[in-house]
Amino acid sequence: MSDSEHCIETHPLEPFLPKNAKLLMLGSFPPPKNRWKMDFYYPNFQNDMWKIFGLCFFQDKNYFLNTADKTFKEQQIRDFLIHTGIAIFDTAYQVIRLKGNASDKFLQIHQASNIQNMLEQMPNCQNIMTTGDKATDTLMLSMPEGTDKPQIGQAVETFFADRTVRLYRMPSSSRAYPLALEKKAEAYRQLFKDVGFI
Repeated sequence: MSDSEHCIETHPLEPFLPKNAKLLMLGSFPPPKNRWKMDFYYPNFQNDMWKIFGLCFFQDKNYFLNTADKTFKEQQIRDFLIHTGIAIFDTAYQVIRLKGNASDKFLQIHQASNIQNMLEQMPNCQNIMTTGDKATDTLMLSMPEGTDKPQIGQAVETFFADRTVRLYRMPSSSRAYPLALEKKAEAYRQLFKDVGFI
């Protein structure tokens, strides 16, 4: 299939940007719609993100899940994020799926998201975390020249959007990423502590 036959997908969700946010969480791009269990971020039930949040904040991996019907408690997730001060979007605004699946490996970034614009709407946000390698690489395209790419579980500082920003690179919440759920949660827990959420 030539590139012209692959269609360009525009991000299906609005950026979730609570005014009080201290942390902007960026993935790469949502999975295809047929994998969704809610109209929100990390909608694939196979993804570990909301289990990680449940473990970090409530010591219960199923806190945000309806395990019986394999769906998420979407309103509870939204309310929690607003209350805590966590914003979410993705580093890619438009992509081309080379294989029609959710794998970052086959995701071609057509247009990166406008990170500066998001931060301007959140005056207290000085922390950005990326979930996975593709998201981190895409974020780095927007960062000032000379900004180091953070290592997994580490942070670097840079000056961007008129403020000092810490960039955290986290293990991917995808099941494809070979790390136990508890280990992923440990890395995220450290980040949430750093930012002052727990």
